[in-house]
Amino acid sequence: MKNPTRLFDFPKYQLANNPLDVMLSMPNDGSGKALSYSTKEFVAEVDRASRGLIELGMNVGDKVALISHNNRCEWNVMDHAIMQAGGIDVPIYPTMTEADYKYIINHSETTFVFVSNAELFAKVQAVKDECPSLKGIYTFENVAGADSWKKMLEGGGEKNQADLDARSEAVLPEHLATIIYTSGTTGLPKGVMLSHNNVVTNALIAKERVPLEGVDGEMRVLSFLPVCHIFERMLHYLYIYMGASIYFGESLETIKNDLNTTQPIMFTAVPRLLEKFYDGIVAKGRAAGGVKTVIFNWALGVVLAWDPEKEGRGVYGFKLKMARKLVFSKVKEALGLTGIKAVASGSAALQSRLARFFNGAGIPVLEGYGLTETSPVVTVNTINAPNMLRIGTVGKVVNSVEVSFGPDKEILVKGPNVMMGYYKDEEKTSEVIKDGWFHTGDIGELDDDGFLRITDRKKEMFKTSGGKYVSPALLENALKASLFIEQVMVVGEYRKHPAALISPDTAAINEWCKRHNHTYPGDDKIGDDTRITDRIMEEVNTLMAPFSQWERVKVIRVLPEPFSIEGGELTPTLKLKRKPIKTKYEALIEGIYE
Repeated sequence: MKNPTRLFDFPKYQLANNPLDVMLSMPNDGSGKALSYSTKEFVAEVDRASRGLIELGMNVGDKVALISHNNRCEWNVMDHAIMQAGGIDVPIYPTMTEADYKYIINHSETTFVFVSNAELFAKVQAVKDECPSLKGIYTFENVAGADSWKKMLEGGGEKNQADLDARSEAVLPEHLATIIYTSGTTGLPKGVMLSHNNVVTNALIAKERVPLEGVDGEMRVLSFLPVCHIFERMLHYLYIYMGASIYFGESLETIKNDLNTTQPIMFTAVPRLLEKFYDGIVAKGRAAGGVKTVIFNWALGVVLAWDPEKEGRGVYGFKLKMARKLVFSKVKEALGLTGIKAVASGSAALQSRLARFFNGAGIPVLEGYGLTETSPVVTVNTINAPNMLRIGTVGKVVNSVEVSFGPDKEILVKGPNVMMGYYKDEEKTSEVIKDGWFHTGDIGELDDDGFLRITDRKKEMFKTSGGKYVSPALLENALKASLFIEQVMVVGEYRKHPAALISPDTAAINEWCKRHNHTYPGDDKIGDDTRITDRIMEEVNTLMAPFSQWERVKVIRVLPEPFSIEGGELTPTLKLKRKPIKTKYEALIEGIYE
């Protein structure tokens, strides 16, 4: 087979060119047993599932939803099976509410839903009677009172093969492949329509920026970020194309064990996870005591000064080599990253401090930029070639994609990766796609060497009462450099100055209390402790120093509980839901400015 043109071509491409003994593997299928597929087994299972869907009554163009708490083999089987049989794949975040499920199922007119476990089955079952198009719910794990997906598989005999062949042959690259409902920081989710061509071209383009070619031996990658997000999902297709074995992690809570078990050469991460890694490494290094702490602090200083232009050169190059040998080779070994080639970071801005630390430590972190509407990659840093990685940027524009800017510096994107539009919403589609250019809503600039910097979200910028514009994302990213600050949201629209709502890093503050002979007040009482809040404010003042006087956060309030998806303050991709947060803490915010 030549290069894939439809998403379900990827497994068959691997089978024809580089079949693997382990194509997909998961440590626990819900019953405590591991599950894996070779390429040959996977392709056969996909065909069987496609025939089973036809037997169930899935017609060409029908929508089928997939919901899973963790990434798992069955999700990938169904992803390919649905599209191969002419259906439209609708992935849904497991953390969405029942109301969101009801809206998406009805808006998309989904006919079948496949869920991973009892909890998700109960959520869909609760709204089933209010979803007229929904014909059935199937579970990957055995759930009492529910139909197992195996029941569907058992109906996938050979009698529907001719129908499957005809359906598969009729799918064209420009046809709709999937509708991904954005988690939405405001309002109802929007259904992003992506064609096979949108995602296929993006995967093949991204291949040029992923440093996996030429790797000797088995290419093992770890997948734990939600595959219902286009970033992780697109990379799955790319991994299949490149012949990498995909190992699924159990959860974010088990990530360290999953890394050690898998020993991956690549995985994806969000900045918050990298922050936690960094905090843990620094805390352990500083707690070692004696000469070990002295050496660690010296090595930390070396990697925090890392820059691609300096690596391997002169005195700094020698210091870096020693820092890696004495300290960070052990860190990589402890994390299971001795063979790591790349960590792809997306979803939110990565602090420069983290980029320098991990790249300096010999763990290449490649930050990129994109949206669901762009399938997703627009730009990405890489170590594949000289002058292709720059700290503080999201990299250079990938091939076949164009970037321009509106009069207000809004980033505009054109290319084969730009979505078909929003499902059943021509009005919103026409608002964001004009003359072929997708209007991202992000503000940015290209530097002289073609690296893109993201400076803010257009809709998130606000004015103070003095008429000055403030970019909250820039301030928030700066403040998260503090070990004491886990999460933060800057407020101050039409107020005299910016202020910040802070969710503290309780472990870091507990450790600070021990070192300073101060009684820890408890997680929910940190904001009432003047000594601790004064110490956090010292950090805030230091981190605000590079900003203009009118931009700086002048007042903080420490919150009694962290922002969460369950609490409605975060999207499933961990972005701040600003409006719900402002509503929840309205009295607290008003008190700041009284």
